[in-house]
Amino acid sequence: MTGHPLETALGHQFADSTHLELALTHSSHAAERNNVADNERLEFLGDAVLGLAVTTYLYETYPDLPEGELAKARAAAVDRDSLAEIAKRIDLSSHIRLGRGERSTGGRKKPSILADAMEALLGAVYLDAGYETASRIVLELWTDMIAKRATRPGLRDYKTRLQETLVAKGELPEYLVSGSGPDHARRFEAELRVGGERLGMGSGNSKKEAEQQAARAALNAIGNG
Repeated sequence: MTGHPLETALGHQFADSTHLELALTHSSHAAERNNVADNERLEFLGDAVLGLAVTTYLYETYPDLPEGELAKARAAAVDRDSLAEIAKRIDLSSHIRLGRGERSTGGRKKPSILADAMEALLGAVYLDAGYETASRIVLELWTDMIAKRATRPGLRDYKTRLQETLVAKGELPEYLVSGSGPDHARRFEAELRVGGERLGMGSGNSKKEAEQQAARAALNAIGNG
């Protein structure tokens, strides 16, 4: 894979191209072929690399930020949406190897697949060239986003922001969550009510994600988005 577009985007040429190939192999692709590994173990490794690189950068760059705010900034910078955003920036979706089913259902646009592949790619760089190179790539891709998250570290925690807004008014949110679909592709819908009135709706692959999206909709509805 010498000269692969992702090597140009990352500023790193893989010494062992199989690391990059594995990072781009989604489980749906591997399932259609015998004896082919997927990128899930690399995703696990990349998550740790990303977390350490971002944590170290925050600690060194924002000496006056308390531990709680550092944690919020880190969480916002490494969440699924942030990972998917970075993945889109380097056009990672064009290179992920997906199974027929995922391709037919728009898998290349799914934030969860993009986020997982981005973590796997970082894990591949770590295996190929070590932490220093992987950390450099993280900072090159994430620095602007980290700065935004550190300025308003609680920005992406919509439930907390909504809770604080409503409590100040003497009100409390109520989340009604329902799930549908098979276990391997479960989807959740959340309805947020205040005083018996619906204020926002949200959906996601987990109850937490659905509630966060419902809270986000509610914040927009009351002008605090």
